[in-house]
Amino acid sequence: MNVNLDGGWAKLLSPELEKPYFKTLRTFVSSQYKNHTCYPQEEAIFAAFNCCEYDAVKVVIIGQDPYHGPNEANGLCFSVNDGIKHPPSLVNIFKEIQSDLKRPYPKSGNLERWAKQGVLLINATLTVRSNEAGSHQKKGWEQFTDAVIQKLSDSKTGLVFLLWGGFAKKKMRLIDKNKHHILTTGHPSPLSANRGCWFGNQHFSKTNAVLHDQNNKPIDW
Repeated sequence: MNVNLDGGWAKLLSPELEKPYFKTLRTFVSSQYKNHTCYPQEEAIFAAFNCCEYDAVKVVIIGQDPYHGPNEANGLCFSVNDGIKHPPSLVNIFKEIQSDLKRPYPKSGNLERWAKQGVLLINATLTVRSNEAGSHQKKGWEQFTDAVIQKLSDSKTGLVFLLWGGFAKKKMRLIDKNKHHILTTGHPSPLSANRGCWFGNQHFSKTNAVLHDQNNKPIDW
């Protein structure tokens, strides 16, 4: 597994990449990609970082696993490649944006457009075997991505962390609440959304209000 990080991220994360657990993780992931169909494509494993420069990060959204269906995952949480049918959670995200910001429902589910504006779209686990949800959990990815969240919290101020669902909310322990803004709500999955835990959270307008108050450019969701 090639760790292709741009300059800002490489400087921040280089100590983490030298730790024994990460070297073991690299060996595991390389073997998985050699012997199984895995997602995202190997060159897109670190796309969340390379689409969103370290210096540009304003918002952090935390997912759990990449999509495990063919051609879906592109290395950004909740995002799919152009031309791919929108998964249910992404549909509900776009519906909330429609309601919150009175924006039309987008054709593309590729969220790279968000990442380029400073939204870090990071999954806790960055790889997965085809059609086997959670198959690369507890192999080291969570330790790495927890370190990313912790280092962002320590090294920056005024970030907006969007924690959707119970899994993401557990990451709150890694974030300095005195330096950053944390918005929580239910997960956008149909199970949660249909119980009234997602729709109406207004996270997108609230995020932009925080950015505006900090003299930061709002996100064009």
